[in-house]
Amino acid sequence: MAETTSLPGYEIVDFPTLTGVPCACGISRRGFEDTPDFPATVHVTQILETARSHYHKRTTEIYYFLECSPGSQLQLDDARIDVHPGLCVLIRPGVHHRAVGQMRVLIVALPKFDPHDEWFATDLP
Repeated sequence: MAETTSLPGYEIVDFPTLTGVPCACGISRRGFEDTPDFPATVHVTQILETARSHYHKRTTEIYYFLECSPGSQLQLDDARIDVHPGLCVLIRPGVHHRAVGQMRVLIVALPKFDPHDEWFATDLP
């Protein structure tokens, strides 16, 4: 995995050099994970057809759609919205969500992404 370049006053992440990690949505490249004074992580995620509906108890996510296949949608609880490049959606904690279709999305997770704060319908009591 490539490291973040830290210089006085700013940091640089070159996303194509980051190792992709499997996630509920597909493959994610996560930047600023190890930056202690930055309260979020920034992800570039390749959404796959196998994306699973999930939610977070603490994390707010902002999805900015970079590329979308025709007919792509975002499922938010029981609603589905059509998505296209340039659309941005804020997803609050507790909202079940998944992307439907193939797409590339910039995701800001606040606070930082925590794999222990990723929940699935099967996790409900």
